[in-house]
Amino acid sequence: MISKQLQSSLASALGSPIKKSSPLGGGDIGDSFRAELDDGRCVFIKTARHAAYDLFEKEAEGLAWLDEAKAIRIPKVLTASKASASTPGFIALEFIEQGPSSRDHDEKLGHGLAKLHTYKTEHYGFTSSNYIGSLDQSNAKHLLWIDFYREERLMPMIKLAQEKNLMPASVQSKLDEVLGALDALCGPERGPARLHGDLWSGNAISDEKGDPVLIDPAVYGGHPEIDLAMMKLFGGFSSRCMDAYQEINPLDPGYEERVPLYQLYPLLVHVNLFGSAYLSSVERSCDELL
Repeated sequence: MISKQLQSSLASALGSPIKKSSPLGGGDIGDSFRAELDDGRCVFIKTARHAAYDLFEKEAEGLAWLDEAKAIRIPKVLTASKASASTPGFIALEFIEQGPSSRDHDEKLGHGLAKLHTYKTEHYGFTSSNYIGSLDQSNAKHLLWIDFYREERLMPMIKLAQEKNLMPASVQSKLDEVLGALDALCGPERGPARLHGDLWSGNAISDEKGDPVLIDPAVYGGHPEIDLAMMKLFGGFSSRCMDAYQEINPLDPGYEERVPLYQLYPLLVHVNLFGSAYLSSVERSCDELL
């Protein structure tokens, strides 16, 4: 249930009271609702009492940044708020009625993602730090991809795993070797692309027409192979999607060999979020690279 206090905050922000709401499934961090407003609008609301105070403002900022490219459907942000002492943070988005995927859904997803990645940004990084799941994600700006990936992606997650006593010496040794070999492993510079940043299959849904929609991003300017490596990590995306991507934005030679490198970041995130069960996958990725 949406508390009366939160309903009041939402009504003020949306310009209309909530007539009725119903909970929706999914989400590891907070609670989601479908809400009907007195003015006839239907909205998607997400809130979390124990999340970072600015989590939903950062999500709203990321969604708007992706939507600037007009490359693929992104939910429209209606309002978002930081948490306060009395009210949890929240975000309200246009409600997207999900439907079965259309025949050309995978092609549209591949083309749309490629167009998003070709809508460039000036630096690797972002205007501010944000979150990957519930973890802090540093987005300090860099001019070179190798520096950004080492200093803002791999090293912070390795350090966090060490602080949590989740990093065995044997895995640490292999990660040190990978860090030392990044010059040879990272591949050519492509210039910073607008990344979704957390593109597993649950964050690519189908709308009422069966067309693709990207949700729940962890955005930054980065190498496009990051999003593609994440898509391959847990599956759920077809070969047609990947082929369609390359029709718009062909990948550099050696892309397949770099997949384990760019899966290391989400794997280390999973170690820090869910524990040591993911260490074997981290070690396997290192072995494939060394």
